[in-house]
Amino acid sequence: MSEWIEGTVCGKRHWSQALYSLQIDAPLPDFSAGQYVKVALEVDGERIGRPYSLVNAPNERPLEIYFNEIPEGPLTPRLSDLSVGDRVWVANKAGGIFTLDNVVSRRHLWMLATGTALGVYLSMLKTDAPWERFERVILVHGARNAGELSYSETLAEIQAAHEDTFTYICALTRDDSEIALQGRITHLLQDGSIQRAAGTEINADDSHLMLCGNSAMIKDVRAWLEAHGMRRHKRQQPGHYTTEQYH
Repeated sequence: MSEWIEGTVCGKRHWSQALYSLQIDAPLPDFSAGQYVKVALEVDGERIGRPYSLVNAPNERPLEIYFNEIPEGPLTPRLSDLSVGDRVWVANKAGGIFTLDNVVSRRHLWMLATGTALGVYLSMLKTDAPWERFERVILVHGARNAGELSYSETLAEIQAAHEDTFTYICALTRDDSEIALQGRITHLLQDGSIQRAAGTEINADDSHLMLCGNSAMIKDVRAWLEAHGMRRHKRQQPGHYTTEQYH
């Protein structure tokens, strides 16, 4: 059972449609980039909590979570209604193993995300670790429309700081845009569009991939990778990709 610490909402952003981020002032102990923390509210006399990946780097405060409001959900509609100054509960310890500690060092690190899974990679990219361990870092973000391409300012700062080693590729399934590829991540891998945009190939010798987000994307990309001779990373058996499933 989680033990809780009290937090206060100190910032909120409504990005687009049902996309929100909350900044929370809470004394969370140290965590690793890529980990999640449970956030909870009191609902009808019951404390309801759900896990959310942290967008902020371990050395940054306040805490920040990025989420999609699910209208019928027990928590996200209430989180999106919060205002600065409102109280929330935060688990007193972060969890999860989707971190760079569980990634094999190869020449290229590929970070594939759909939707709000972008947030977990931002936490990592704001640390020194990916830039010290990999020659190139390629972030691929899949969304439905251009309004869901959040955190553009943060991405621009990362690009400016790592101009020669960072590549950001976005893909939209329901919009046409000059700044994005058109289609699902899996299809764009299959036809080589993502690789051409990155200017490099994905292979077992040079690449480690992190997959985070929609379960269908993860399932399909895993199948594509394994068809190309790449296997899931395990501690006892170093592999080529690691996964974190949101839904």
